[in-house]
Amino acid sequence: MTNKKPAVWYEHLHTEKHTGARRGRIHTPHGTFETPMFMPVGTQGAVKGVGTRELKDIGSQFILSNTYHLWVRPGDELIAQAGGLHQYMGWDQAILTDSGGFQVFSLSDARKLQEEGVTFQNHVNGDKMFLSPEVAMRIQNNLGSDVMMQLDEAIPYFESYDYIKESMQRSLRWAERAQVAHKKTDSQGLFGIVQGAGFKALRTESANGLVGMDLPGYAVGGLSVGESKLEMNRVLDFTMPLLPEDKPRYLMGVAAPDSLIDGVIRGVDMFDSVLPTRIARKGTLMTRRGRVVIKNSKYKNDFTPLDPDLSYYSANPIRTNQFGNQRQFDNPNYNPFQNLTRSYLHHLFNANELLGAQLASQHNLRYLLQFMEDMRTAIENDELLAFRATVMEEYGYNKPNARLF
Repeated sequence: MTNKKPAVWYEHLHTEKHTGARRGRIHTPHGTFETPMFMPVGTQGAVKGVGTRELKDIGSQFILSNTYHLWVRPGDELIAQAGGLHQYMGWDQAILTDSGGFQVFSLSDARKLQEEGVTFQNHVNGDKMFLSPEVAMRIQNNLGSDVMMQLDEAIPYFESYDYIKESMQRSLRWAERAQVAHKKTDSQGLFGIVQGAGFKALRTESANGLVGMDLPGYAVGGLSVGESKLEMNRVLDFTMPLLPEDKPRYLMGVAAPDSLIDGVIRGVDMFDSVLPTRIARKGTLMTRRGRVVIKNSKYKNDFTPLDPDLSYYSANPIRTNQFGNQRQFDNPNYNPFQNLTRSYLHHLFNANELLGAQLASQHNLRYLLQFMEDMRTAIENDELLAFRATVMEEYGYNKPNARLF
């Protein structure tokens, strides 16, 4: 009798001795990837303004796509006909898809929630649609993502205890239905989502129920939705120990540097957020020395690099092994982020050139991907607290009334 590995599984490599932070790998049908990791968000099968070749160059591992948006257009059946989402978008590394529930609850005012699922009008043409745990699994099976999320209800953090309890228990039942409906267990992994807002008893009930299902991985949902960072850390403090140490752990919707470190200290392996590309399109850069609003007039005559500490190419072997032959720019002297000045990017934004948003998006994603690379090294060297102290000082978190984004 053999112990067959699930489609997605976690390998632990090192525990940071001062904080307990984890260094590991996630194995998927589309490769093995280093944790802790940040996942760029490609909502509609594309990371806005950044192509798949550039994503590999800057060290992207997983990317996240949105079940709801791809269901509405072009449709999950069309994507299945194309060979799945990997083939459709030209991405041969790992993909995580959310359940679609967040968009149903955030984009549609005309919705009806029942035990069976939720009926709503889609945001494109107003058509009436129905999403259930089974439908969410069918869509994601068609998309062929490596990691699929169960359908749950996206609710505001500060709802009443009774409402959150009812919603959390319904989401547990939906997770059980999703597990039954999942048809491709050999090639796709289903993650459950721990809910319960700020209530320890509800988070415990949710986590215990999901862990009892022995899923390939677990996410913590319902955070980074308006609560303070202290509150988020408080919830993680009592929630993360409830999750298995031999499974990947995913904190949904987080990208702020301090929150990435604080999440990793509490045992998180995976993060995602639209933050880096969303603020980039508005002209805000994430740099080692903090927030840069490139549209500001003070950058008009600034001929320095966007961030002198930022490399362009990732050292990740995923990139270096990808293309076989050396490419023209694949050498240490080529770094477009260092050749690109603040003055030029300031000009691109003021002239409404699309290239400005594209370069800023690529820059912000590379900042976060390099940040996670550096954090993995800090964990390996048992220096995560020193890394955190440096980030808090250099990024500007220690300044009074600091504006970080």
